[in-house]
Amino acid sequence: MRYQITGMHIDIGDALRSHVQTELGQTMEKYAGRPTDAQVVFSKAAHEYVCEATVHLSTGLTAQAKAKDPEIYAAFDACSEKMEKQLRRYKRRLKNHQKARDQPVAVSGGAAYILAADEEGVEEGDDLQPVIVAEMETRIPTLSVGEAVMQMELAGAPVLVFRNEKGDGVNVVYRREDGNVGWIDPAAAAGG
Repeated sequence: MRYQITGMHIDIGDALRSHVQTELGQTMEKYAGRPTDAQVVFSKAAHEYVCEATVHLSTGLTAQAKAKDPEIYAAFDACSEKMEKQLRRYKRRLKNHQKARDQPVAVSGGAAYILAADEEGVEEGDDLQPVIVAEMETRIPTLSVGEAVMQMELAGAPVLVFRNEKGDGVNVVYRREDGNVGWIDPAAAAGG
């Protein structure tokens, strides 16, 4: 597994790098099987250290976790614990997912944009086009609906855009306010 362990505006020592590789490696070996790479980023927010970890699995799924603590090692340990809890919850489905797939998850590219927040003082009649602040590429995986829900949960994301492997159309799953998961399938509405 490839590790990318970095600090944003803070120095990361060799002892911390070694600790991260050992702990994360043990967790991935126990629950995930074949991870391909891990990115761990440490930063400082006020008086706390923030640890964000992302692990890409060979099946195309991604696990993410984030934690804060006044101590940098404790921030990583809390982040690692969150990731381990997610993977433990999905261990059976991850193993079934790996057995069911002959090939890794197909991923297509897409454009992602960051738009400027609404500005005060915009006069009526002004152009309603949003101001693009940044443009980047995003990955859109081809998954079943069940895999998409699992991916959204593993990533801790409120929404996931994916290409449905049944109809090959773009679908969305999202976390509803009532705690349930919503699924948007535009192809189903067009066909019925």
